[in-house]
Amino acid sequence: MTSKKTRVAVIGGGITGLAAAHALHQKKHEQGFPLDYVLIEGCERLGGKIQTDRTDGFVIERGPDSFLARKTSMSKLAKAVGLENDLLHNDTGQAYILKGASLHPIPGGAIMGIPTELGPFLKTNLFSPLGKIRAASDFFIPPITDENEDISLGHFFRRRLGNEVVDQLIEPLLSGIYAGNLDKLSLQATFPNFQQLEKKYGGLIRGMKKTRGTKKKPEDQSEKKQGMFLTFRYGLQSFVDAIENHLDADSIWKGNPVVSIRKERETFLLTFQNGSIERFDEVIVTTPPHITAKMLDAYPYYQYLKEMEATSVATVALAFRKEAVHNPYDGTGFVVSRNSPQTITACTWTHKKWSHSTPEGFALLRCYIGRPGDSEIVDKSDEEIVSVVLRDLKGIMDIEGEPLFHLVTRWKEAMPQYHVGHVFQINKMKEDTARHLPGLYLAGAGFDGVGLPDCIDQGQQVVEQIVRKLI
Repeated sequence: MTSKKTRVAVIGGGITGLAAAHALHQKKHEQGFPLDYVLIEGCERLGGKIQTDRTDGFVIERGPDSFLARKTSMSKLAKAVGLENDLLHNDTGQAYILKGASLHPIPGGAIMGIPTELGPFLKTNLFSPLGKIRAASDFFIPPITDENEDISLGHFFRRRLGNEVVDQLIEPLLSGIYAGNLDKLSLQATFPNFQQLEKKYGGLIRGMKKTRGTKKKPEDQSEKKQGMFLTFRYGLQSFVDAIENHLDADSIWKGNPVVSIRKERETFLLTFQNGSIERFDEVIVTTPPHITAKMLDAYPYYQYLKEMEATSVATVALAFRKEAVHNPYDGTGFVVSRNSPQTITACTWTHKKWSHSTPEGFALLRCYIGRPGDSEIVDKSDEEIVSVVLRDLKGIMDIEGEPLFHLVTRWKEAMPQYHVGHVFQINKMKEDTARHLPGLYLAGAGFDGVGLPDCIDQGQQVVEQIVRKLI
């Protein structure tokens, strides 16, 4: 192990940067590694898109509201910062698709929109008889991609299952994850497992049935009822706060963003907005792609980050007295099919899905607006947005009067889009960085996964690379 103390900068205080800083903190204090770290955040708060509003007993997420329980890195980090006992699973219930003015239950056995059970698929009114026949042709269509070939998710699913299943079921489900256009999103960057299933089993439905069969445990009824998602009793912001409290206070720099990164011999010079300059041995950059590209504008390797599209969305939380919302549907919420006339793209009946979020006697609805190529609504005033959202909701449910309060949060160009070729572009960029700027590392939602655990994984993996250099 080297005796020289290595100085590491983590730029960006979102979940990726927090995970990296925590991992560096652990190495520094628990294992005595010869390093110092600094977490640099340009604004006055940490957490990035994680923001929780706690007012009058409500717990309202303004950004992401949960994470997949099966991706365990976030739960492990929660345990490390003392929040293990605050983790809560979502309350389970039927999810729906809004088609026209009607809510249709998502067919039983559909995984990411791919049917694995014949009965529910045949009975649903989401698709016409011809649409169902077209989807069944997946059993007879040979693999449509070669190994390592990247195509769009839309092309892949349309070729295998047909337009109806894609537009009415798969697209609304997946757009909730990536807020993107399926006909542009990369198969390899988003769901490479589908390509692997096609190759191994000859088709999607057959492949999903096979893999689902190996994981299903019908005898375990308690597991069956447990929700797939986790959050924290006092909101995701409490997780950010707990990580921050575990870091060295003098290692957190806020309110003075980095404007440029330059390599000088074996170290990096970081220039800050206030004109100050600091020198570091290793630099981890976790900021959004376009911000990262600006900081590295002196180098020719980051053009893709400048060109990467990002969609704008908004979340709209509406609080009511419980008796004002007459909801005949027993479930947790719905997503909106691509060709429906509504402006909203999804709605969570938050008081049903997350019972801890809402005081007794009240209802909380959380809606989403903004589509790829059609996000003008996001720029409207709060009043205009709430009016449009209420109009859509009142076409589905009986809602009396106006909400007690509303909370609109805009995320402008906040959802990075993994278009076809993304994996190749990112790999090439990382190769160029390792060759020409060794000691610089790129991570975050714009690179290898947009989910919170994916970002945590990236931050921790980069730290592992640094630690291996020091051993």
